[in-house]
Amino acid sequence: MKKTNNPFWVIVKKEIADTIRSWKFIIMVAIIILTCCGALYTSLANFSSAVKQNGANDFFFLKLFTISNGTLPSFYTFISFLGPLLGISMGFDAINSEQNRGTMSRILAQPIYRDYIINAKFIASLIILSVLFIVLNLLVIGFGLIFIGIPPTTSEFLRIVSFTLITIVYIAFWLNLAILFSVIFKQTATSALAGIAVWIFFSIFYVMIINLIASGLEPKGYVSRGEMLQIQYFLQNLLRINPEQLFNDASVTLLIPSVRSLGVLTPSQTIGAIPNPLPLGQSWMIIWPQITALISGTVLFFALAYHSFMRREIRSRN
Repeated sequence: MKKTNNPFWVIVKKEIADTIRSWKFIIMVAIIILTCCGALYTSLANFSSAVKQNGANDFFFLKLFTISNGTLPSFYTFISFLGPLLGISMGFDAINSEQNRGTMSRILAQPIYRDYIINAKFIASLIILSVLFIVLNLLVIGFGLIFIGIPPTTSEFLRIVSFTLITIVYIAFWLNLAILFSVIFKQTATSALAGIAVWIFFSIFYVMIINLIASGLEPKGYVSRGEMLQIQYFLQNLLRINPEQLFNDASVTLLIPSVRSLGVLTPSQTIGAIPNPLPLGQSWMIIWPQITALISGTVLFFALAYHSFMRREIRSRN
């Protein structure tokens, strides 16, 4: 007697096939690949000068992710800027498009659990994102091997793997936010605009708001060092509400091992004060609050989307 396939994984496979064939996914992936290839070309073109400037004992491969000549941003900067758009594009119509087409009620008419649908859509998108960014980072390593001719050390490879995992969590944050909007709003255009509006707010306007607050808190006269540090701590905590800032902090700490702290310290205490780079475990200890915040936000948005979807009445519009 043949075993029947698990309905959950059947839905996952169907979602993966539909996503990779959709034009929105192809266009977003093409944009990300082109921009990342541009950043990689800039890194390779300026690699020699960066090594001479910073020293030959630095981590070679990690420079491929962080070098920028001022014309194009670095590799990780492109990821932090364009990655959310990919997550939003994969999740903004996950639920409401099925309901608008009338296919949701037909799927639920089958002997499957309702939570299979939203869980399968998230898992399918997460699998696609994981494969995509693993391939992108392997692409950087491959070109580095060709042009540099030196393989990455174990520490470098583990840091690149850690950066890849953090990237997947960061994109999953925006994916779950888009899925939540797709459950809340009936129209796909509305959910897409809501996701893009949140992304624009944090990418552009949030920093402006923090700068305005900083201008208002700027001391007019003499203040003690303790009071100045309190203001800086307050502004820094406000900045860390921004998921892009959390991702950038984590990426910089992993890809630049000489970074020894993300707190309010003098430059001599943050970069280059001690010539030896931090071990990977110490870097993870520094960025653990950032990683915890990103994971918490990802879980929170998925839990809200899950709760709303399970309590929602599904009816065909036809």
